[in-house]
Amino acid sequence: MGIEILTFGCRLNTVESEVMRARASEAGLTDAVLVNTCAVTAEAVRQARQAIRKARREHPEARIVVSGCAAQVEPAAFAAMPEVDLVLGNEEKLTAAAYEAAARFGIEDSEKILVNDIMSVRQTAGHLLEGLEGRTRAFVQVQNGCDHRCTFCVIPYGRGNSRSVPMGAVVEQVARLVGNGYAEVVLSGVDITSWGADLPGTPRLGRLVRSILRHVPALRRLRISSLDMVEADAELMAAIAEEERLMPHFHLSLQAGDDLILKRMKRRHLRADAIRFCAEVRRVRPDAAFGADLIAGFPTETEAMFRNTLALVEECGLAQVHAFPYSPRPMTPAARMPQVAREEVKARAARLREAGAAAWTRHLQGEIGRRRTALVEREGLGRTELFTPVEIATGAPGEIVPIRITGTRGRVLLAEAA
Repeated sequence: MGIEILTFGCRLNTVESEVMRARASEAGLTDAVLVNTCAVTAEAVRQARQAIRKARREHPEARIVVSGCAAQVEPAAFAAMPEVDLVLGNEEKLTAAAYEAAARFGIEDSEKILVNDIMSVRQTAGHLLEGLEGRTRAFVQVQNGCDHRCTFCVIPYGRGNSRSVPMGAVVEQVARLVGNGYAEVVLSGVDITSWGADLPGTPRLGRLVRSILRHVPALRRLRISSLDMVEADAELMAAIAEEERLMPHFHLSLQAGDDLILKRMKRRHLRADAIRFCAEVRRVRPDAAFGADLIAGFPTETEAMFRNTLALVEECGLAQVHAFPYSPRPMTPAARMPQVAREEVKARAARLREAGAAAWTRHLQGEIGRRRTALVEREGLGRTELFTPVEIATGAPGEIVPIRITGTRGRVLLAEAA
């Protein structure tokens, strides 16, 4: 069966899963399932555990290796699963040595957990990948970890403190991927707008973006995976305004639209900051589209507070909403705050998803008649500059083709060659 990988969670995990595949192969591991978990919600952890049980049923003789943020935060819980052979931390999973015991000798129970203190890690490497299997866009890790301590978030305990990949290594990786035929590259990280704070001279993300576009002129499209808008520097805003190859789709870490809830979340912005940022980006880049993460049912949230979050969808003009029902996470202050009843949390999340669905429909309708370009992902399907999926009958996977939007079908656009 070779090596099968099950990836949960963020785009950074997508990159690291390919590194895991390469390191496990270097160690001589075969007939294995590598499960790269996410810890952002209790549901993500549940899905990972369910996938592990299914993998054991389908591959009774395979080694099952579990890693990722959930494994980093709760290693003993995964090690206690009879289906699991080895648990690796987020640092260990990227080294060939961690897979050697599984490849050669089998694993003693006493050696089943290889998880270091993630807070002790001080550097992160730019993993030089030739490409990502089965994908037409490439992801480049530029940063890992987070120095902030939002009261609902367990990710710093899974990823450690913020660490940046040096600019030269990032540019080299992007150039390598473009040379291998990738037309689009996505910069990824845990808290990407904090990039550079730990590097000499403390450069900011805008400088990195400018450097990539200047030194890799053959790159057709550059994307940023997500933004914490309060950390968007002046050079990044200038790049958004001036660099056509920087795609005008931005996913924002908003989380809530009520100021008191934002304060209790220990976020660094107010709702007015979110509205102002979206307006400023649209002023300099009128075709911009925004997605956002929003949490429903945070502890102490009243109906009126929730309505402020609901209203933010229209006030920011969001095109896409990732709505999360709040779930208590281990080691976080919010888990000890007065909780909203679970049924109410679920109901509010459903209302938030409805608002998101309406926003997406408005976005699709607003695209009809426009001329765009699409990166063909597979035969018959591509993504526009705004990361909107579109059905097309032209172009081969990996090509960027000009199109005209003619209509919609369900949640995707329809287009013809322009």
